[in-house]
Amino acid sequence: MTNPTACLLIIGNEVLSGRTQDANLKFIATKLGEIGIPLREVRVIPDVPETIIGTVNEVRAKFTYVFTTGGIGPTHDDITAECIAAAFGLPWEPHPEAWARLAAHYARQDPPAEFNAARQRMATMPRGAALIDNPVSVAPGFIIGNVHVMAGVPRIMQAMFEGLAPKLAGGVPVQSRAVHAAGMLEGTIAEGLGAIQARYPQLDIGSYPYYRPEGNGVALVAKGTDLAEVEAATGEITTFITELGYVPVQGEPR
Repeated sequence: MTNPTACLLIIGNEVLSGRTQDANLKFIATKLGEIGIPLREVRVIPDVPETIIGTVNEVRAKFTYVFTTGGIGPTHDDITAECIAAAFGLPWEPHPEAWARLAAHYARQDPPAEFNAARQRMATMPRGAALIDNPVSVAPGFIIGNVHVMAGVPRIMQAMFEGLAPKLAGGVPVQSRAVHAAGMLEGTIAEGLGAIQARYPQLDIGSYPYYRPEGNGVALVAKGTDLAEVEAATGEITTFITELGYVPVQGEPR
């Protein structure tokens, strides 16, 4: 069985300028791995219509799923929805259900808030879009084709994704095992680790240096969908570390 694949587009000038630090990538990559949808590519792109439209059309043809974060709020630079409508060649128009939800939400405020033109933008989507519920702040994300459009605010995005995840057709969950050793250096393990990788071509085997007040070291991680292979490779990695004279410790360093 071949797992589906995913691409994440992080949309926003504020991320590219350094004004905002992205906090969504790790969450999405981890959650997708758990349901067997490996994240194969991530791009950070600006609030430029031509860039958004071109990138969406490129990656939706290459990956099973595309996820976007950012650019679906009420301000002038929140242009993700209209750009995705253009990418699909669809009208960008009020979504009846989203419109009703937001109108009711602002009417319930004390005192009632105006459902003005800026807020109406959050209910304007490509024609035929399916909604992604937003239990935090009501304004929904949406799905069109294989593109899943979510908020950029981490708390909202995470709530959207948790509701969306059960509806995604995943594959075999990605398994991961780590071994680390204090004092170990990447330069001393490169050749041997490369040989282990060659014996397990279906796995992703990586080395990750860490730095702690009590001492530095390297963590070696094996990932893949075949648990038996992951554990076999981890066994070889453990033996390899021992033979180099280091003390292997199972798991990630604390």
